Parts: sequence; C-alpha cells; structure tokens
Amino acid sequence: MGSHRTIAQRTVASILWNAAANSVVLVVAFGRSIALARLLPVEIFGVYAFAGAIVGLSGMLPQFGLSWAFLHRSAETQHEGTAAANYFTLQLLFSSIWAGAVALGAGVLADEPLRTALWVLCGTSVVSQLNMVAHVILVRRVVHRRLALLQVGDVLLTTLVALVLAYRGVTLWALLATNIATSLLHTVALYLWRPVWRPRLQWDIPVIRYFLRFGSRQFLSEALRRALDQIDDVWTGIFLGPVSTGFYSRAYAFATYPRKIVALPVNTVFEGTYAELKEQPEQLSRAFFSANALLIRTGFLLGGLLFLIAPEFIRLALTDRWLPMLTAFRLMLMYTLFDPLKGTIAGVLLALGKPELVLKTRSVQFIIMISGLMVLGPLFDIAGVALAVNLMLVVGIGLLLRQVRAYVDYSLRALFAVPLLGLGLGLLLAYLAFSFPGVAVSDWHAGIIKAVVFTTVYGLILTLLERQNFSLLGAALRKRWL
Repeated sequence: MGSHRTIAQRTVASILWNAAANSVVLVVAFGRSIALARLLPVEIFGVYAFAGAIVGLSGMLPQFGLSWAFLHRSAETQHEGTAAANYFTLQLLFSSIWAGAVALGAGVLADEPLRTALWVLCGTSVVSQLNMVAHVILVRRVVHRRLALLQVGDVLLTTLVALVLAYRGVTLWALLATNIATSLLHTVALYLWRPVWRPRLQWDIPVIRYFLRFGSRQFLSEALRRALDQIDDVWTGIFLGPVSTGFYSRAYAFATYPRKIVALPVNTVFEGTYAELKEQPEQLSRAFFSANALLIRTGFLLGGLLFLIAPEFIRLALTDRWLPMLTAFRLMLMYTLFDPLKGTIAGVLLALGKPELVLKTRSVQFIIMISGLMVLGPLFDIAGVALAVNLMLVVGIGLLLRQVRAYVDYSLRALFAVPLLGLGLGLLLAYLAFSFPGVAVSDWHAGIIKAVVFTTVYGLILTLLERQNFSLLGAALRKRWL
C-alpha cells in the first residue's frame, strides 16, 4: 500500500495526514480535559494518573522492544507477514504473563479505588499491545492515513463517553471508560474492518531469536525511556498523595499539549523514514535537520506563549481551584521546548541499529531523575518534581546530540539561534507591554495582550531571519504534495 510512491512523497503525505488529524484531536482533547477538570475532583485525576503510571511502567516488560525489532529492517523481518505473525505470537505470550502478575498484585496490595483502576488499565493495555502489531506495520510502510483517521475517531468517541459519564456524576469510571473505548475502536479499525493484517500465530526459531536478540538490546533502553516518562508520576503518587498527583498530572498534561501539535505527527512519521534512509547518509541528515528545525521552532513558539498566559489560562479555563499547579505547569513547559527532540534523535540512532547509545544516555538521565526527585521533590512538592524532570531532559538532549553527530550532519547554531532570539525578545517585550497601566484590566484582556505581542515578535524574527528557508520548505512541500 503506497509502495509505488517515493519515500519523500510518503513522508510528506503521512506528515500532512497526521498533522490534519492532530489538529482535530488536540482541539477536542483539549476541550475534554478542561471540561473534565471542571467536573471531576482533583484526587480522581491523581488515582487515575498513579494507576496509569504503574501499568505503563511495568508494561514495558511484555513489549520487550519487539516493535523496534519489527520496524528495524533486517533479513529476518524482510517478509512482513511472517515477521508480523512471530511478533504477534511473542506479544501475546508476554502480555498474558504480565497481565496475570499485575492483576494478582493489584488484588493483594492495592485498595479501592486504585485496585479497580489497575485492573481496567491492565486489561486495556493488553489489547493495545496486540493492536500495536498492526499499528507498526503501517508505520513501517510509512503510510499513515488510517492511523490519522483512527486518531480522530478515537478522540471523538472517548470524549463523548467521558463527558456523558462525568456529567451524570460518574468519577473514576469516566476516565477509565476512555481506555476501554480506545481498545475496542482500535481492534475494530485495525483487525476487523479492512484488516491491515490478519492475526495468526507462528513460531519460526530464527525469527523468534532475532526478535529476542534485538529486543534484549532495546529492552533496557525502552525500559529506561518509560521510567523517565512515568517515574515522576509513580514517585508523586507514593510520596505526595493523590491530591498532589492530581495537580501534577494536569500540569503535565496541559503543558505537553503543544508538543503534540507537531511533534507527535512528525516523530511518528520519521520513525519509518529514518529506517528507510539509514543507508543514505546525506538524505538522512537532511531529514534529521528538517524534522528538528520544525520541532524547535514550533515548540519555542507554543512554549513561550503558554508560559506567558499560564495564570490567565488556569483561572479562566480550569477555575481557581487549580491554581496550585501554576508553578509546576510553567516549569513543565520546558518539555514543550525540548522533549520532541529526544524522540527524533533517539529515532535516528535506533533506526541505525545503535540502541546501546540511547541506552547510555537514558542510564545517565535515570540517575539524574532519581536524584532530583529525592532531593527536590520533598523540598518543593510538585514544583520540585518538575525541576527534576527538566534537569534530566536537558542533560539527555545534550548527550543525544553529541552521539548522533557521528551519523548525521547538523548545525546547533542553525537549529537554535533564531528561535532562541525570537523567544527571548518575545517574552521581554510581552512583559514590558503587560507592565503598562490599564493593560491587566481582566484576565481575558491580559492574556490577549501577552499572546498578540509575543506571537508578533516571534513571528517577525523568524520571518526576517529565515525567510529563504521558509520559501524553500514551502516550495518543496507544494511540489511533493501536489
């Protein structure tokens, strides 16, 4: 499907499909998050986030790096159908063992409502892991139309289910129902309706050995990645309680929305692109630079904008009861600036078959993260947790950029200089404009003034200093798309 088109055409088409879907998904999901924050108690978000972090963190065990082994091009995975059948068989075996252990542990160790949340999330996670086989097939082909449409259907269905339940007074199940709906919808869309691939079991020793060998190399790296993403939620849930976890989970969720606008569709598409270009260093370097330049410029724009209007956003959208998360929310915006780079840089190294380099970086990050949580968390509550996350992220980005330089050509100055200048001047002039008498007459007025000044200054800086690059990019996109 789509194999007659060049990799450039498939990449651009897939990015546009994903970007279009994400624009719908983000608007709907953002509105759903605001509505649920108004309808549900803070501690319910804490229970849901804590359970989700436990399931997500332990869920790395059955995955065992299998998706990356399938995505990585090799002799053992050259025949897509055979490789997919062996992948599905291993995933089913590992997921069943893991699910039984988690369900038993939750029944013995957890109290209500955490026990219920763990059981439901464990069951839906198993379904999602099996659905991932079909998902990775489409990513491997760099054909994302179905995945993009599935994102839209998913967010519409889960939003309807969650809001109806929350409006009727249901609390925890309003959140858990979204996971159930997602699992059912993805199963139908990937395996039942015009199936991407028909699931079957197969056990070929050479292929199984390849999956286990590659997975074992990738497993610890993926485990550390998952730990870096979710150990903060687990730590907050254990040591700070459900209320603080609720505030932190919402701060993280809203602060990371901007990265989903561009980072999610770009990184999803470029996983397959990097794998296909791994033997073409010049084209790989161009793809790497284009992806990261786009992520940095959009990330700095959205991160700076949200930093400015954070107080007004919380009061107007979420109500004053969510103001305790303000400092953590602003600190978490560092994720908006730099986290998208983590995924795309690691994607290059993994596509080149260098998971050990990613593993080294994540090992250092994990040590920094745990140290930061233990020192900063008790001192500053959820703001300390956010500081620990930021410190871990900045160190990791620096290490990954250093490692990937051996395989791709890029310029730090070309990547960062102009957006940093735009961010700094935009923040400075927005604060100066806000300081004039009569500006802050209301939250709406203050937020609009800050947003207009910042986006205008940032946009002018990029337009004046990078006009030629924008023209070339626009011409390339028009040519490849049309």
